[in-house]
Amino acid sequence: MIFSDKIEKTLSGDMWDHLASTSKTVVMYGMGNGADKILAVCEKYGVCVSDFFASDGFVRGHSFHGKTVLSYSDVKAKYGAENIIVLLSFGSSLPDVLELFKTVSSECELYAPDVPVCADALFNYEFFRANRDKIDQAYSLLADEESRRIYENVILYKLSGRIEYLFAAESAKDESYTLLQAKDFSSAADLGAYNGDTARELLRYSPDIKKIYALEPDKRNFRKLSEFCSAYEGGTELIPVNAAAWCEDTTLTFGGEGNRNSGIFAPTKTAKAVEVSARSLDSVLCGEAVDYIKYDVEGAEREAIEGSRETILFHHPALLVSAYHKSEDIFALPLQIHELSPDYKLYYRRYPYVPAWDLNLICI
Repeated sequence: MIFSDKIEKTLSGDMWDHLASTSKTVVMYGMGNGADKILAVCEKYGVCVSDFFASDGFVRGHSFHGKTVLSYSDVKAKYGAENIIVLLSFGSSLPDVLELFKTVSSECELYAPDVPVCADALFNYEFFRANRDKIDQAYSLLADEESRRIYENVILYKLSGRIEYLFAAESAKDESYTLLQAKDFSSAADLGAYNGDTARELLRYSPDIKKIYALEPDKRNFRKLSEFCSAYEGGTELIPVNAAAWCEDTTLTFGGEGNRNSGIFAPTKTAKAVEVSARSLDSVLCGEAVDYIKYDVEGAEREAIEGSRETILFHHPALLVSAYHKSEDIFALPLQIHELSPDYKLYYRRYPYVPAWDLNLICI
């Protein structure tokens, strides 16, 4: 059976159409930027969110969009658990929080809407059908059954919003580094280095690595990254570069928040638009080989890959690419890598997280 036919046989519609037609009361679990994004889509579909709530013990008289934030117990008492639909508006990878999500899901009809981190295209049924050929092609490129299982469950989640599909699409972080053969790396490029957290992680899995280039455009993140590099006393040369990873050397508009939400194209209510230096990795390396490239650049992955073209073609490094910032990333990134260098074997691995973040394309 063709992959997209299998998806259509499992789901005949998407979560948004269901929400637009339900007779149940829709309430939202959580506040903040994630809730604002989901509310904007709800408005587009004519979905009314009646109340907002937080976990019991975390309600302290807050209000959100003119409504008093209730506790979970308050919401159940007000409407009845069987009469509400809960929209989850924040993410977590913490085991105790994931268990809490499971508890709420067992008591109420719960959805975790898949609203992309970057850009506006929503992975709804219309989007799925418009891209089904590309979705099928990317599926056919995956190198093992584990990757195909993760791919299928993530797409089912994106359409349905049901978190059980995410729990069926998990793998261990150790497995990713084993696939990458990280213990043999002698040099690497960390694109989207944040405060040095992924460089620290790489140092644990690659104890003999000699050099890491670390690109990070956000000023506050880069300051922390530089402090880590300066304080590091091991035998690895750490080279921080205050620039965004891009397809060419230029200047770009950047939304800087000093956290993981900083990114190209990302000015928000809390992030001022600033100009930052952008570099292609090929320009940074000037022909030098690296064994491994990590891309986690908040929606600019395709441009950053293009900026690594010469390095990829001449040196064939292992790649780990974040594939969750844009709705099309899950199929567009495998297709891009395959077109650039067909010799790569393509795998998907995903660490435990709700929503569908920490989905990584591994290329070896």
